[in-house]
Amino acid sequence: MVARVVIAAPSSGSGKTTVATGLMAAFTEAGLAVSPHKVGPDYIDPGYHALATGRPGRNLDAYLCGPGLVGPLFAHGAAGCDLAVVEGVMGMFDGAAGQGELASTAHVAKLLRAPVVLVVDASSQSRSVAALVHGFASWDPQVRLGGVILNKVGSARHEELLREALDSSGVPVLGALRRAPQVRAPSRHLGLVPVAERQAEAVASVAALAEQVRQGCDLEGILALARSAGVWSGDAWDPGSGAAPDRPAGRPVVAVAGGAAFTFSYAEHAELLTAAGADVVGFDPLHDERLPEGTAGLVIGGGFPEVYAPELSANEPLREAVAALAESGAPVAAECAGLLYLTRELDGKPMCGVLDARARMAERLTLGYREAVAVSDSVLAPAGTRTRGHEFHRTVVEPGAGPAPAWGLHAPERRVEGFVQRGVHASYVHTHWAAEPGIARRFVERCAAG
Repeated sequence: MVARVVIAAPSSGSGKTTVATGLMAAFTEAGLAVSPHKVGPDYIDPGYHALATGRPGRNLDAYLCGPGLVGPLFAHGAAGCDLAVVEGVMGMFDGAAGQGELASTAHVAKLLRAPVVLVVDASSQSRSVAALVHGFASWDPQVRLGGVILNKVGSARHEELLREALDSSGVPVLGALRRAPQVRAPSRHLGLVPVAERQAEAVASVAALAEQVRQGCDLEGILALARSAGVWSGDAWDPGSGAAPDRPAGRPVVAVAGGAAFTFSYAEHAELLTAAGADVVGFDPLHDERLPEGTAGLVIGGGFPEVYAPELSANEPLREAVAALAESGAPVAAECAGLLYLTRELDGKPMCGVLDARARMAERLTLGYREAVAVSDSVLAPAGTRTRGHEFHRTVVEPGAGPAPAWGLHAPERRVEGFVQRGVHASYVHTHWAAEPGIARRFVERCAAG
């Protein structure tokens, strides 16, 4: 039995992250083992969730992983916990563009058979809140809207008017939060500033969120709603289920970039690499001047190298070590920020020079799901492999693809992108390896082969 509740909203900016993170922290401080989850591909919110609960923040993305994996991934993350809090994405019924409910908060709530609490930005309304809540409660009968939390309430009188309006809606009010700018996390061009970049301030913010939620929300009512979800009977995802029967001898070391510049990663990737037979060792390209001892393969995920370009460039010994590893033919998997780090330069600052390309900040945000097919054989996948990914960046790499591109993309426009050379696979496209466990297995086998 894992009590579970989904935190949704009518639109982005309503306060889902505030409420979800505050609930996670408040319940954790009350002595519950809380499992944190985020609908969609976002990497930043799960960092705050992890800080609030002491457990890895995990994503539930029905587009990247398919609807069939949402339940097993949830059960894997929630194993041994008392309560799971799932933060939604965008508006409750907003999913993958042009594909109906796929990957929406409502879709995931139905897959988990979990009740929903709707967070409403009440700052500019009073009686109209009842019409809004009625619409969300009645739109899809398969989604159980179990309560409302009113956010950005202006005063006691404002709260009274809102509660009166909702009295006849049939949806209980489970909380009312006043405007509190002191608990907001700072934002930047891709959303919130990640926890790793503001650790002390983030700890204080999460503590303030927990206090705000304790004072303004009916925690007992929310927990009772979560417990009404009933028993979860599905199997849990197992990172070892796709491992080769004969795993590599000697456990090759796979170095995984981290630190403030490279904060985007899914917890399941390290679990898959470990299950495939690797020793996963983290390092920080901002501070470490050499790769971990015995590095046989390198994974550089997403993040914000554009913010730290001078510091990354100044660490010349590590840049040379990365270039030498790539030149040796060792497996290197680079996504988005990792791609930028491997170019010749980023905003005029020298990078590793593995790829004959240059990167720079751009005015336009590139964001969205992608259908992808592997164009070239690589350390991640054979040519022809089909998968789904996600792009999320405000930078440009020129050229956008090498002589052997990584992926062919089919939406929103047809193009090739990324680079495959020697053992390097570098691309803007983020993928979730749980959907393709053969990626981690193939990568570790190549590392072991030397």
